Amino acid sequence: MVVKQDRRGFRGGALVARAFVTLAVITFVAVSMGACVSSLIEANDDGSGTPTRPPGTVGPVTADFASESGARRLTNHELDNTVRDLLGDDRRPATTVLLADQFAPFDNDYPTQMASEALITSLEIFATDVAGSVFADTARRDALVPCAPTGPDDTACFRAFIEDFAPKAFRRPITEEEVTAYLALQAFSVEDIAEVDNDFYTGIELVVRAILMDPEFLYRIEVGTPTERDGVFALDGYEVASRMSYFLWATTPDAALLAEAASGDLDTADGRRAAATRMLSDPRAQGQIRRFHTMWLGYRVLPHDTDLVANFEMETGALIDRVVFEEPQDYLNLFNFDETYLNTALATHYGLPAPDGGEGWVPYGDSGRAGILSHGTVLSAFAKFADTSPTQRGILIRSRLMCQQIPSPPPTVDVDAEPVGAEGACKYERYAAHRERSGCAGCHNEMDPIGFGLENYDMAGRFREHDDGRPECVITGDGNLPGGGTFNGPAELGQQLVDQGYIESCVMEQFYSFAIGRSAKGVEAAAVEELLAEFTSSGHDFTSLITSFVASPRFAHRREEAL
Repeated sequence: MVVKQDRRGFRGGALVARAFVTLAVITFVAVSMGACVSSLIEANDDGSGTPTRPPGTVGPVTADFASESGARRLTNHELDNTVRDLLGDDRRPATTVLLADQFAPFDNDYPTQMASEALITSLEIFATDVAGSVFADTARRDALVPCAPTGPDDTACFRAFIEDFAPKAFRRPITEEEVTAYLALQAFSVEDIAEVDNDFYTGIELVVRAILMDPEFLYRIEVGTPTERDGVFALDGYEVASRMSYFLWATTPDAALLAEAASGDLDTADGRRAAATRMLSDPRAQGQIRRFHTMWLGYRVLPHDTDLVANFEMETGALIDRVVFEEPQDYLNLFNFDETYLNTALATHYGLPAPDGGEGWVPYGDSGRAGILSHGTVLSAFAKFADTSPTQRGILIRSRLMCQQIPSPPPTVDVDAEPVGAEGACKYERYAAHRERSGCAGCHNEMDPIGFGLENYDMAGRFREHDDGRPECVITGDGNLPGGGTFNGPAELGQQLVDQGYIESCVMEQFYSFAIGRSAKGVEAAAVEELLAEFTSSGHDFTSLITSFVASPRFAHRREEAL
């Protein structure tokens, strides 16, 4: 008996090969352009190694109409969401197959996206896997193809599929030339080769594979139309739609957004504002704002079991949802909120009162806790040596909440060496000795006093009165915010950061970087300051910040990158 082989698993044809060549070229161009993008805005430095930039300052304030942008490859998270929404694939295949993205702290920082042979190979595996999973499932296949083929040579149905699927995948209308190129793959449906079982869907699967490897799918390539401003281009409606969907949803535009692009609605500020308002009511926006905070505050990966991590994420997600979406209010309340969302297990873990009904909001009372800095997510982040690290917690506060650049340690310093002191010394004494060492004092005197103000909370967010296993090593919980004052615990620290203006200033820098896919440059300081002014005038309404940013001319324009 002759066994028929299914060629879908190992063939792609010349067009697929061409897609790889094009991908490699586009990748090289994107990386070359990205290499010219500057890194973090430089902090002021008085020569002592101490970051001295005050709140609300991001560099020289020079007005600029549009932000530079380059070709941005979809992140693994964005790819997973996109194939979920386009093809019904919820297996998270990009996360499984592709190389891990870099987080700096956001995964969409396109200057960090490097091309490699390994990446290209993994993209081929990804495309083959995703396409194969669709066509192995008859129900998903039939839902994807908008017609019932009469046979392998049904060109009308083949064309109908391309004209339906390709614009969704490319997030724009397609040309007749592109349709013709993909129609060539129907040859694999009708060829007659011994021991090969071809049908109409053989070619259709190859179309899906080729599209998933096409740079027009993998990258957000913005071109735009030249304006009277030198080097500034007005984005078309489809380019704006892609910006909006990946900014607010981390996925491809839906049919409604593409229709708004086609109608010209997204060419106007009012149209973009209305579309953004609609999108913010979608659960995908809720997930994206949660994810922004996860990356910004550094609790993306936590050193705990899955149940505890899930409870931590539930708690923090509930607070973000309440402050931003459910009861829109002053965003700064995120850092001094007097309640938290617990289930019985997490209440027991923290030693707080259990909520009525097994899950719900619980007041902090006089526990010394308030806001997100009291959550296990944040308190677990930046741990080191299997314990809390006052230094790392200080770095978290300075770099992520004060937006101050931390100077690199001298090359002779072993940053992985645990602080040591006299035999039997308590943690505070060991770190004090560390700060007296040459080459260490300048930085550690700026970080450690902040971290020690959180030391009453272990790396799982539980309150403690002494070093673990050392009752003689009493923890006072006293901290000092340089330029601010003394504090004790997360509630007082959060309030100081709010009162000093650090939070509102820093969140603008972080928000702007996340929105444009790279760190802000000095010439963009005015844009950040404008956002900050709008944020303040709105009473720190986070959704108002988002809609105002999307409605601004800056969002609908791009500046050519300086090479």
